[in-house]
Amino acid sequence: MNEFVVIPAHNEENNVVEVINKVKIYVDNIIVIDDGSTDNTYDKARGGEGREERSVSVLKHEVNLGKGAALKTGCDFALKQGAEKIVVIDADGQHNPKEIPKFLEALQNNEIVFSHRTKSKAMPFVLKFGNDFINKFSSFLFGVNIKDNQCGYRAFTSDAYKKIRWSASDYYMETEMIINAGKHKLRYTEIPIETIYADKYKGTTVLDGVKIVLKMLTWRLLR
Repeated sequence: MNEFVVIPAHNEENNVVEVINKVKIYVDNIIVIDDGSTDNTYDKARGGEGREERSVSVLKHEVNLGKGAALKTGCDFALKQGAEKIVVIDADGQHNPKEIPKFLEALQNNEIVFSHRTKSKAMPFVLKFGNDFINKFSSFLFGVNIKDNQCGYRAFTSDAYKKIRWSASDYYMETEMIINAGKHKLRYTEIPIETIYADKYKGTTVLDGVKIVLKMLTWRLLR
């Protein structure tokens, strides 16, 4: 089966090569999307020893369009390459690639696999509080009961991607993916993952969280 890993990256020159090399242990086909980085992310992802053996496709947005846009570019490209299973993982090293086999195994009986970060002292309090609120609100509105609405480490089949394909260009895409999964009644599961919090300000901010909640409420009221 054609299995692909899609990695959106923005200013990750210090992490992207290590992530690629670790992902390569588990999956042959890797797609990196440099989302308008101002550092050497693109060159780092393309270059280095073993480039030809890594089977890495590196795409580039000339300007920063947002994580949602970058992931969509990568997943669309994966479909064109014949992908049947897609795993999406961040480029900052917070997601451990050793979890990839768990996602692929879970896809045998599910159309989409979500994940939840195991709670740890390293997780900033504001993230714990914000995530818990968004999770409960999302479950109430859309009927998809998962523990971690904003964890971006996910996997889905190519057919599922066509149904969950999002329009959001920012972090709201992770919520929109859940909304679409509920709308199409996709078979889903959620698995626990280890997360390394190297930068507590990376990812969804408090302002992002407020925007996500308001968008969810607006979506529900308009339907």
